[in-house]
Amino acid sequence: MRTPALTRDESRQVDRRASEVYGISGLVLMENAGRGVVDRLETLGIRGTVVICCGRGNNGGDGFVIARHLEIRGYPARVLLWADPEDLAGDAAVNFKILQKSGAPIHVFGQGSVPETLEKHLAGAGWIVDALLGTGARGEPRPPIDQAIDRLNASGVPILAVDVPSGLDCESGEPASHTIRAAHTCTFVALKTGFAAEAAQRWLGEVHVLDIGAPWRIAEEVVSMRGS
Repeated sequence: MRTPALTRDESRQVDRRASEVYGISGLVLMENAGRGVVDRLETLGIRGTVVICCGRGNNGGDGFVIARHLEIRGYPARVLLWADPEDLAGDAAVNFKILQKSGAPIHVFGQGSVPETLEKHLAGAGWIVDALLGTGARGEPRPPIDQAIDRLNASGVPILAVDVPSGLDCESGEPASHTIRAAHTCTFVALKTGFAAEAAQRWLGEVHVLDIGAPWRIAEEVVSMRGS
């Protein structure tokens, strides 16, 4: 029996419990998440460059793993980072350093980046991977990510969202005024509660639930604690 949909806090608890109780490190979970997304992209068909758009959190860390595994399998990949690399922390910082050493193309967007720069980096893209904002994000995306989301949506390139489309509240299903319109969403461990909301449907695309190596029992334990 598959786990019921998870709230924002329950998603965090699954990761925490996997690490603290079961001894599965966050790096292992992130590695499995990124590799699983690449597996899904291959089944969907990869043509052209895959452009992975990353933020500063663990969602961006998943994106760094995705880029590495695409290159390992011989697919052209390019990372666009909306964060100062010095601000990266934890598992995301580890995977960024690995990606740097691999020689993968990485472009860092700052507050002063012009929109035309993004369009230049999207030239020849067959897929965009949205790894900007994860399940912990709430409310309106801040500049410059808000403008980036609008331009990614307008690019005409199909978008695969990692865990949740950036700008969509994973718990309520309410979209921000700047929300990624995904063709596919690869979410981890279980669906998120907001995915059932009518307002969320036009943003999610086709949803795929990916296993990241955390036993189903962990999510079931977390869900069983609701209301306690």
